[in-house]
Amino acid sequence: MSTTLATHAPAEPQPRRKRRRTANRVSWPITLLMLAASLTILIPLYFTIAMALKTPRQAITGSGFELPSPIALDNFSRAWETVDFGRALMVTSLVTVTTVLGAIIVSSMVAYAIIRNWEHRLFRYSFIYLLAGLFIPFTVVILPLIKQTSVLGLDNPAGVALIHIVGGIAFNTLLFCAFLRSIPTELEESARIDGASTWQVFWQVVFPLLGPMSATVGIFAFLNSWNDFILPQMLIANPSLQTLPVVQHIFQGEFNIEYNLAFASYLMALGPTLIAFIIAQRWVLSGVMRGAIK
Repeated sequence: MSTTLATHAPAEPQPRRKRRRTANRVSWPITLLMLAASLTILIPLYFTIAMALKTPRQAITGSGFELPSPIALDNFSRAWETVDFGRALMVTSLVTVTTVLGAIIVSSMVAYAIIRNWEHRLFRYSFIYLLAGLFIPFTVVILPLIKQTSVLGLDNPAGVALIHIVGGIAFNTLLFCAFLRSIPTELEESARIDGASTWQVFWQVVFPLLGPMSATVGIFAFLNSWNDFILPQMLIANPSLQTLPVVQHIFQGEFNIEYNLAFASYLMALGPTLIAFIIAQRWVLSGVMRGAIK
């Protein structure tokens, strides 16, 4: 009896072993690809940090990848004073925060109106109209925008934030629409039975569920607004109200470039971006994946 059981004892199936070997072979190329992709970020970051800590003589000699010796920490204070970094940081922060909040609120409301009224032809055509705006190059409309903002008295940071919000409605609405399709309408119907209005249904039921996609839209709006150079440079008339990317251009003179101060300023401007992405990264990925799957 024992001999029979031992003879017919099930062995590990061969296909499982093959799958494991195949998975191991596939994982190596993916790992190497991820390492190569990480180097495209780590190498420029190392270059930026090294240049920000060098003396002016070290910054203009060599390949730029040498370790700074001695370390010039005063580059950060000099860069802060040269461009009035605190004032420019405040202006940029106000523009960015206004843009992020406006993009989330306005785009989510537009997307909710379109998705919940999709059976009406007007809302479907409005969605197509918004998508058509994605194919219009920004350089085509920038001169008319500058003229209009000047006439309306919006040639200031408030006008920059407004254009950022309006310019991002098409893309942000597309993201919110994909996410809203995954939210069951039964939740809204239950709230309406309890006497909630459309406004209350949106803010108390739907909007809290848009958290992952709101984080995704917020980080995109943050990056676009924080790093924008062309629009503030061409739109803001008062030089004392310029944003960080514009005032940092002062380091690039006609005959010389202060590399050490420039990279120190770039490194300080990079800090808020890293903090914002670290805080929102978990919601960014989940929002994109859920909207894409649904």
